[in-house]
Amino acid sequence: MARVHAFGDDALGDLDAVGLVARIQDRSVSVPEVVAAAIARVGRLDPELNAVAFPAYDRARSEAANPRGGFFAGVPTFLKDNVDVAGMPTGQGCDAYAPRPSERDGDLARMYLATGLLPLGKTRLSEFGFSPSAEHPRLGAVRSPWDPSRTAGASSAGSAALVAGGAVPIAHANDGGGSIRIPASVNGLVGLKPTRDRLAQDRLTRGMPVRIVSDGVLTRSVRDTAAFLREAEKVYRALHLPPVGDITRPSRARLRVGVVTRGVGVDAAPEVAELTLKTAGLLEGLGHHVETVDPPVPDSFRDDFLLYWGLLALAIVHTGRRQHGRTWDPSRLDNLTLGLARHARRHLHRVPLAIHRLKRSRRASAAFFRDHDVVLCPTLASETPPVGYLDPTQDYETVLARVLEWVAFTPLQNATGDPAVSLPLATTAAGLPQGMMLGAAAGREATLLELAYELEEAHPWARIQD
Repeated sequence: MARVHAFGDDALGDLDAVGLVARIQDRSVSVPEVVAAAIARVGRLDPELNAVAFPAYDRARSEAANPRGGFFAGVPTFLKDNVDVAGMPTGQGCDAYAPRPSERDGDLARMYLATGLLPLGKTRLSEFGFSPSAEHPRLGAVRSPWDPSRTAGASSAGSAALVAGGAVPIAHANDGGGSIRIPASVNGLVGLKPTRDRLAQDRLTRGMPVRIVSDGVLTRSVRDTAAFLREAEKVYRALHLPPVGDITRPSRARLRVGVVTRGVGVDAAPEVAELTLKTAGLLEGLGHHVETVDPPVPDSFRDDFLLYWGLLALAIVHTGRRQHGRTWDPSRLDNLTLGLARHARRHLHRVPLAIHRLKRSRRASAAFFRDHDVVLCPTLASETPPVGYLDPTQDYETVLARVLEWVAFTPLQNATGDPAVSLPLATTAAGLPQGMMLGAAAGREATLLELAYELEEAHPWARIQD
């Protein structure tokens, strides 16, 4: 296993975003120097990791001369290629249409960039975000810097690979079934899926029957994720949710932690289950009350979520020409997207009940969190697979079965809208990161961040450059 990273003695060093802000503010480095270093690092990494969908380096150099305001002013970043950014095309990870540059920032990008983050471009994802592995039939796979023979994870893979490899300290991600948490697990990062409505969202996401998608960031430190949520809240505030506020340290409160090693229809692999129980032991050693529990997941959840996933694919297939114009060619969609659409078409009569039950999953979750503060489980059911194992050009039934075996823990919070964070607390025998996931009740991001700070201090995670 040969790790790939670009950490070095330049303007970025090995700083996280908050550390970089401090260096920019005390004038140890300038924004143009930081941006130039990030572009150079991307140039070294991307030939091996294949993470960049659209480079906007000339724009970044121009903005670096006069960066917009905000806490993160001048900190280089990337946005995922499924949100609209003015002047950049939105390709959605597919070949089925020719994307045109967006005329304006979408609601998410407007909020994201108002924090001062400076975009270098957009990152690769799986086709419309459906696969938990970003493997493009023509452009190839996004690869993990920890082991380039392995996938970099779900549809935020490009962002994760660039953050883990040291090109930028923070990047945009979003999560409709685990796509913040899965690549965080694979790449040794912090990945927090916020509560539904916590951050601004683009129109199409807001219009979903069950709003399973949440936007956030991928980072290398808890404080970067906490700082981003604090700054985003200054730009966009969801008034029906308790504010996250400025979380900078652990809490003294001891929590009731439920531990789960069985996902939706799948047990965690023996090694992953053992790593989860070791994390539970760490929590118990820190004074938290830990007990093994059954997951609050209805028996119907797996089939309902799969059908809803298929409904989204079917909508894309049937509205593609209206959304993307004359270049739309559904025959160029991959087998996973087309197979999901066929599944939904065959079972359309079941869709209303599936949507009803997915919405009701919030009740079971709320009942669980009356007796527990946090739930601990592995982010993924088994170790990171090699590139090709989840190739979406394979037979649909083959790739779907493999997806469901691997992604057995993350989709629940997409249905309930609850927050969850993947932390790089474990390492497999093969030396690969294996994320551990902590979930909490809706609106309780502060609880997760405080606990994440405590775990980061008690068990500092492995760094790719060590």
